[in-house]
Amino acid sequence: MNMKNSEGYPDPTAGMALANVARFEKGTKRYRPLVYIASPFTGDTEYNISRARGYCRFTVSCGCIPLAPHLLYPQFMDDSDPDDRELGLFFALILLGKCEEVWVFGERVSEGMSREIAKAKKRGLPVRYFSSRCDEVAQ
Repeated sequence: MNMKNSEGYPDPTAGMALANVARFEKGTKRYRPLVYIASPFTGDTEYNISRARGYCRFTVSCGCIPLAPHLLYPQFMDDSDPDDRELGLFFALILLGKCEEVWVFGERVSEGMSREIAKAKKRGLPVRYFSSRCDEVAQ
């Protein structure tokens, strides 16, 4: 930490204050696990996208980093095209392998979600289930 002011003269008070701020900020940064978000997409996509965004906000509030590929890939891939949909799911399953847990949201498990859950279980990843109101439920 630089203990001099902008003119080059010693300024230990400001230097110590900045050092204390840096130490505090470093201490408050904590580990955040990467969590894969599985929720319905097809059907009422506008509603489902809105719900998925809420699930991601909930995940952040739990101290985790959400990964929701079904919010990303439809931005540039056509979910109604079977080839694009299959390729998007392939990409998503690759990303799933980078996560520490899978969180499944909603009362309905779609075909794509069931494939994600099966892949997670095959890889030995913890799978947690939540209602559409973000209450954890037993499965």
